[in-house]
Amino acid sequence: MTAIETTGTHHIRLTVTDIVRSRAFYRDVLGFPIAAESNGSPDDPVVRADPRQLFGGVVFHANGMLLGLRPVAPATDSFDSERVGLDHLSFAVASRDDLVAAASRLSEAGIEHGEITEMADFGIAILSFSDPDGIQLEFTSPM
Repeated sequence: MTAIETTGTHHIRLTVTDIVRSRAFYRDVLGFPIAAESNGSPDDPVVRADPRQLFGGVVFHANGMLLGLRPVAPATDSFDSERVGLDHLSFAVASRDDLVAAASRLSEAGIEHGEITEMADFGIAILSFSDPDGIQLEFTSPM
């Protein structure tokens, strides 16, 4: 069977518990510019169910793709990479120097992160961290 030919990832939407907190993290810490934002309240059930209103969320430009945040999870919920669904999301950066700069930026913002880890078999190095909901993220560079 032949593969369906795709041209890349268009967008990813993450479910979050607190849109204000998550919006600030992705905009202010990671530096992603906002592409579109809902004018409606995520507390309004009509807005929460309407993709044209972005479910009350926000969409960012994330270096060649769109990254949406959908604020519909209960405040008591938390991410678990061992449940069915997303394990982690990795953003590509151009070089190991960019990983070093990202680690510094995360540290300055008080965001815990792992060490830069080289994965020679794959020809990459990674820097792991989490967003405010504990969604596992990483930056990946070629070695």
